[in-house]
Amino acid sequence: MKQFLFLFMFALTTPFVQSQENLPTDYLTKEFHQGRREAFRALMPANSVAVVFSYPERVFSRDIDYNYHANPDLYYLSGYKEPDAVLLIFKEAQGTEKYNEVLFVRERNAAREMWTGRRLGVEGAKSKLGFTTVYNGKDFNAFAIDFSKFDKVIYDKIPTDVAENNNPDNLYALFKSFKSKAGITQANETSTELFNKITSSLREIKTPEELVLMRKTVKLSCIAHNEVMKAVGPDMSENEVDGIHAYIHKHYGAEAEGYGPIVGAGANGCILHYWENNATKIDNQLLLMDVGSEYHGYSADVTRTIPANGKFTEEQKAIYQIVYDAQEAVFKICKAGTPLVALNETAKDVIAKGLIKLGIITDPKDVKLYYPHSCSHFLGLDVHDKGTYNGPQTLIKENMILTVEPGIYIPANSKCDKKWWNIGVRIEDDILMLKDSYENLSADSPRKWQDIEALAKQKSTFNDMKFPKI
Repeated sequence: MKQFLFLFMFALTTPFVQSQENLPTDYLTKEFHQGRREAFRALMPANSVAVVFSYPERVFSRDIDYNYHANPDLYYLSGYKEPDAVLLIFKEAQGTEKYNEVLFVRERNAAREMWTGRRLGVEGAKSKLGFTTVYNGKDFNAFAIDFSKFDKVIYDKIPTDVAENNNPDNLYALFKSFKSKAGITQANETSTELFNKITSSLREIKTPEELVLMRKTVKLSCIAHNEVMKAVGPDMSENEVDGIHAYIHKHYGAEAEGYGPIVGAGANGCILHYWENNATKIDNQLLLMDVGSEYHGYSADVTRTIPANGKFTEEQKAIYQIVYDAQEAVFKICKAGTPLVALNETAKDVIAKGLIKLGIITDPKDVKLYYPHSCSHFLGLDVHDKGTYNGPQTLIKENMILTVEPGIYIPANSKCDKKWWNIGVRIEDDILMLKDSYENLSADSPRKWQDIEALAKQKSTFNDMKFPKI
């Protein structure tokens, strides 16, 4: 007991936890984030201030939180990835010091850092993130700022479910102080339209630095899909396939997946967002895998549909070919200047004609029964990334990244021949839009059914892994 007390007191009196070594060297630079703040500032109206909060922490179970995920907007604009923070961006320089941005961060605390990890603190935010004016979060309440003098206060929607807490430096205290300073009540809360308009217009166009990370996260996701194509068998479970993806993502340095992995066999592949992944055997069915890594904040979104036994049946092949043809038709119009809605209309037309030819539907309008989602979404810091959408007149721009993901899903008891039941196929690729063409970032993973069958014949490293029975 004496030894425990000594160690505990030692932790409380010891200087802060040492800096971590052997970190990745390909994070976005502080110059990148500074450039994004300048770009944001350029789009702000005169005499305005933007207020960007961190995301709240969320409880996983009792006193354990989920792994923290930074607010993508705050990360984009600052590089800061910790909770309990707020960033102020001013259109014009403020005060006698002529500062145009202020960052409030989570205070360093040796005892807490021993339990929950290192914190940047004020000095770390200055040296590593490049900010000049940084304070601890508890200083926000006393910070002299008169929001009423600004013509526009720009901020995102404030969560209403953050637990009340007496700590002066946590997110609840920051929200409470901001609302008080800005005179915001639930009744008069300002529209967040301008904040979303600015962040969407910036994040929809990927910079060269972002494209480096996007290419990497998509490439390592393709490697994972390819390895599963070689390793999978009828006796494998959905969860085991999920695990192969996760292992390969981690092997290449990805922090996580960009969304809950979807690994559905047979009927489960007809559920668009199937996240249980708990079937103990895939059997001789199609396996739909919608899995993408998140690497340094940037998400891939790749889907492949494969036969568990390595060979498509004639019915599976017929449905798969329609989806492939739809994707190929969409690729032909992928370039800057194409109306965004044209991607889905093109896919829908090909799928409708294909299903009519197979006798699955007779009216093109019924295509929605088996293709119920749209073909594309923006991709980047979020799997469904921010982007500007103004209805049918929205045009694709150069250096946008969009998914192209047509699909057909025919659940049991559908009004067609039983031979088509429980066939779910989606093929999804991540497409960089260029001025006159496109780049398929996920081209490393095969899409043609012939190429998938050929890859399935190869042996995987995972086939030789032996574990004790339990």
